[in-house]
Amino acid sequence: MVDHAVGENVNQVVDVGKGIPGTPPSHGPAGPPALPDSPGFELPLLLFGGFRTLIDRLHARLADEGHPGFRPAHGFAMQAIGTRGATASEIGRRLGVSKQAAGKTVDRLLALGYAERAGDPADARRKLVRLTPEGLAVLARSAAVFDELRAEWSAALGADRVRALEADLRNVVPAETAFRLDATSWLGGA
Repeated sequence: MVDHAVGENVNQVVDVGKGIPGTPPSHGPAGPPALPDSPGFELPLLLFGGFRTLIDRLHARLADEGHPGFRPAHGFAMQAIGTRGATASEIGRRLGVSKQAAGKTVDRLLALGYAERAGDPADARRKLVRLTPEGLAVLARSAAVFDELRAEWSAALGADRVRALEADLRNVVPAETAFRLDATSWLGGA
C-alpha cells in the first residue's frame, strides 16, 4: 500500500514500474498497448486505488460543500447506523470493531451534528444512535456525488466499459460480502 506524505510515496510494499519483472509500463492517452498479464499483486492494489480515488474525491467535494470534518469512517458508521438507528454494540459488530471504537466514531458524529442518541422505544434500557436530518442529508449528497463520479468514469472509460466492470465485479465478488462494512476487521483494526 502507499501512503502519501509531502508529495512522496512512503511505506511501499511494491513500487510499481521500478524494476519489477512483469510490471507493465504506464501508457499515454492513446490507451494501453497489448500487454502480458500483470503480476497478481496489481489487481488488489488497483481495485483499492480505484476505491481510494472515489472516496478521496467524494470527501474533497463534501469538504468544499461545507462538510470538512466528514471522514470515510463516518460514512461507514452512518451506514451501520442505518435509517432505524442502532446501539453502539450493533454499530461495532457491523463495522467489525470494538464497542469502544464504535463509540469514539459515534461521539464524533454527535459532535458534528450527524447523529443523536435517543431512547429505544422497544427497550427503555437501550440507547439508540440515530441519524439527524443533517446526517441523512450528507448521506444523500454522498450518493449524488458517487453518481457524478461514476459519470466521470463513464466519460473517461466509456459507459459500456463501466457497466461491464460492475457486472464483472458482481460475478466475482460473493453477494454476501459485496456490501460489508467491516473493512477495519481485516485491516487490523478492532
